[in-house]
Amino acid sequence: MNLVRPIRFRLLTASILLMASFAYTAKAETKIAVVDTQRAIMETEEGMRAQATLKKLFDSRQRELDKKQEQLQKEREDIEKQQGILSKEALAKRLETWQRDMSQLQATFLEYNKELQKKQGELTQPIYQRTMSQIRRLATNEGFDLVVDRQAAPYVRGDLDLTDKIIQMVNTGGGAEADSGKSGKSGKAPDSKKAPKELPKPVPSAKP
Repeated sequence: MNLVRPIRFRLLTASILLMASFAYTAKAETKIAVVDTQRAIMETEEGMRAQATLKKLFDSRQRELDKKQEQLQKEREDIEKQQGILSKEALAKRLETWQRDMSQLQATFLEYNKELQKKQGELTQPIYQRTMSQIRRLATNEGFDLVVDRQAAPYVRGDLDLTDKIIQMVNTGGGAEADSGKSGKSGKAPDSKKAPKELPKPVPSAKP
């Protein structure tokens, strides 16, 4: 399951809404900032916990798929060994059973993917909403006319990137500590190296 793709779609929509919602006036100097909204969501404490939960669920499902796939692979190899021994009818029956089991495995794979996508939405939607709320709050408090998603900006000056501050605000609920640049207990934003950007997608490799 790809953890990034559905989030990117929502973030693109949110970026457009943010640009439309802030008062963009034709004045000489427009105060602009950028936020890497994807990183802001995934590197919050809640975002990393959500990723850990999804990975745990993914690993469990992947083990089930791997076990069934291995059994089917061994069955296929045994059928090939029996080609010169079994009658055509017996061989055809075994192949039919194997193909039915393979179809069931593929259906299970699709079902697991849907389950993971649904769980992903349940876990990330609240974080997404809180992140968007803190972006609006920061923009209003500090007088930014426009906040652009970092993914849409080929280049941005470092001091215009508010991503770390947004992460701190989400982690602390947007309180006074976040507004003053502190991040609660540790005083640091979560380590980005600990936050995987996406989860692998389970794919059964055995083929009929």
